[in-house]
Amino acid sequence: MRPLARIDGLGKRFGPGCPRCAEATGPTQETNLCPHCGTVVACHDVSFELFANEVLGVVGESGSGKSTLVRLLHFEWMADEGSFQLLRHPELEQIPGLFANGAEVSDNLLHCGQFHQRQLRNALMGIVYQNPYLGLRMNISAGGNIAERLLGAGWRHIGRMRTRAAELLEKTEVPVERMDEPPRNFSGGMQQRVQIAKALSNNPLVLFLDEVTTGLDLSVQARVLDLIRQLRDEFRLSLLVVSHDLGVIRLLCQRTMVMKFGRVVEYGLTDQILQDPQHRYTQLLVNSQL
Repeated sequence: MRPLARIDGLGKRFGPGCPRCAEATGPTQETNLCPHCGTVVACHDVSFELFANEVLGVVGESGSGKSTLVRLLHFEWMADEGSFQLLRHPELEQIPGLFANGAEVSDNLLHCGQFHQRQLRNALMGIVYQNPYLGLRMNISAGGNIAERLLGAGWRHIGRMRTRAAELLEKTEVPVERMDEPPRNFSGGMQQRVQIAKALSNNPLVLFLDEVTTGLDLSVQARVLDLIRQLRDEFRLSLLVVSHDLGVIRLLCQRTMVMKFGRVVEYGLTDQILQDPQHRYTQLLVNSQL
């Protein structure tokens, strides 16, 4: 099966960096802080493929680099190294200039400039953050949050935007009669559902979910996860699901990457990784959540 996206050698450092950063950090050294220059190596040499309609999990402790990975792929932060390419698919034909001269693979999207990255993000991507305050403007209405996203994707007709917002809120189980209320009035679970509605408004091919159930009550978590599964099938989404909770990974993901101190330490089918983990860190993760 042909992948939708290919990521190779992705890296991100916070600090001045030095020639010894890579060898002085990572799972073997049990740190992502370079002792020679004080740089935090948040991601190093991260490589994987994402397939159409796949749910790929990224699991690890706090500081493992999984959320940094999402910010890099969503073009919120600039990567220091690596490549992010899309492969030709029918769904991508709508993006002008993405495949130059009939090429089967795009150029490195990490180097295509902020304007083009913003166009790609608006056309192809959606994101749901752990903290709703990062994904929503709390002082404007739920419908207004969705309309803001639609404006970025090129919508201009107010009536159509309002209709679209109502449809998405209904799909995500937010009462439509509350569309004109600001998200600050909503519960945490409902704020997450508004975020999901906003993220889906541009019909993205790829949806990033960054710890979306963390901090929610168990019953609310279950409803949000069930909703994500339904929407994935309805919208035919490719999902990148970041979580520290192996229960979430087990429920949603077909394949999983395990990260520690900015490196991928294990990568494969979710069932295989959870039932027969090979890396010591993965074994500890699995045993700690039995």
